[in-house]
Amino acid sequence: MRPNASYVFGVSEFSTWPWSFERDLRQYAGHGVDAIEICEFKLNRDDYAPQLEQVTNSGLTMSSVQATVHSLFPDSLAAEPTAPPDRVRHIKTAIERIAPHAPAGTPFVVITGAAPGGDARHVYETALTEFAELAAFAARHAMRIAYEPLHPVLFNTDTALWGLDQALELVREVDHAAFGLCVDSWNIFQTPDLENVIRRCADRIFLVQVSDWCRPRSGADRVSLGDGAIDNAAIVKAVRETGYSGPYVLEIFSGESLPDSIWRGDLDAMLQKNMDAFSRIWQNSEPAAAAECRD
Repeated sequence: MRPNASYVFGVSEFSTWPWSFERDLRQYAGHGVDAIEICEFKLNRDDYAPQLEQVTNSGLTMSSVQATVHSLFPDSLAAEPTAPPDRVRHIKTAIERIAPHAPAGTPFVVITGAAPGGDARHVYETALTEFAELAAFAARHAMRIAYEPLHPVLFNTDTALWGLDQALELVREVDHAAFGLCVDSWNIFQTPDLENVIRRCADRIFLVQVSDWCRPRSGADRVSLGDGAIDNAAIVKAVRETGYSGPYVLEIFSGESLPDSIWRGDLDAMLQKNMDAFSRIWQNSEPAAAAECRD
């Protein structure tokens, strides 16, 4: 961790999609990043152990995991297999392979995927059963499942459920200690009454992800912190008021077909820019009670 840091700053390997796993470790550590979100697609298919053992040696901690298949129904990142039980088996396999090298309680991020035929009710009812069983499986491996509600702009490709309020409802209905929330500022910032919804999430927040929003030109078009419309300081402040003490993970998608794709630019400069921006966000997000005690 950075000297005297009061928060854990992590980076998702999605943010540096063009880099290899080994380069991610080297560059993140070199910039003083604290944690890495593992993206399974960057791991050697035959044997994960040698690479995952490098995480500890790099000085990084593992914040979370994105399995190659991480949705109940097909999404933009993984169209196959199509049946939810088969997709859940892929997630379970990822848990089995990664858990021996991960800190206890590491969250595996999941989403619903797109609703087949637009049948969001079917997706929700399937999620209640499949996520409950998946949470129980994760718990047996000392891992957790973090459900991530996506922005409605992704409804036709990646999700059947949006809004942090709806995600909290799902978590409460699943009702398993190992099933909680991934709060991604890009995805949830337009949730009505957001700050109060965040406070209601309380200890169900397992992971926080950050980036910024400009009206997207594709499903993978996010911008660096401070370059968009999201009040990340207000979101982080509300999260801090819940008592959350886990990592804040930078997750930026920026499709290479975009004319100004972040992925085709200077990724080292991007990392430093976002680390500096999050430092300012943190300074501007101190809960009122803490500020009053300090004064």
